[in-house]
Amino acid sequence: MRLLAEAFVALVALLHLYFLVLEMFLWDKPLGLKTFRHSADEAAASKVLAANQGLYNGFLAAGLAWGVALGAAGVSIKTFFLGCVIVAGIFGAATVGKKILFVQALPAAIAMVLVALAY
Repeated sequence: MRLLAEAFVALVALLHLYFLVLEMFLWDKPLGLKTFRHSADEAAASKVLAANQGLYNGFLAAGLAWGVALGAAGVSIKTFFLGCVIVAGIFGAATVGKKILFVQALPAAIAMVLVALAY
């Protein structure tokens, strides 16, 4: 069970590392435009904001990786950062689009349940 919990936490961390790359480096590139359904003009106007958002996703990924690296000693760290991801996912779903609930909040919620069961 612990291995499954750690794998899900690592998956959430990798997702947020991917979000960092999309938002900081690919926002105005074809993949970023397609992913976020923006025009080139919209992407250019919001590029700095997206990079800032990407940086925050990087902090979430780093915190989750830190928790995984600590193993059993990192349960509180994993729980805190997974909670942050869940809240961000719910807020994103309410303000941007429902898809965020499934892409961001649901994997974190599953990881949170697994961590709670494993430790």
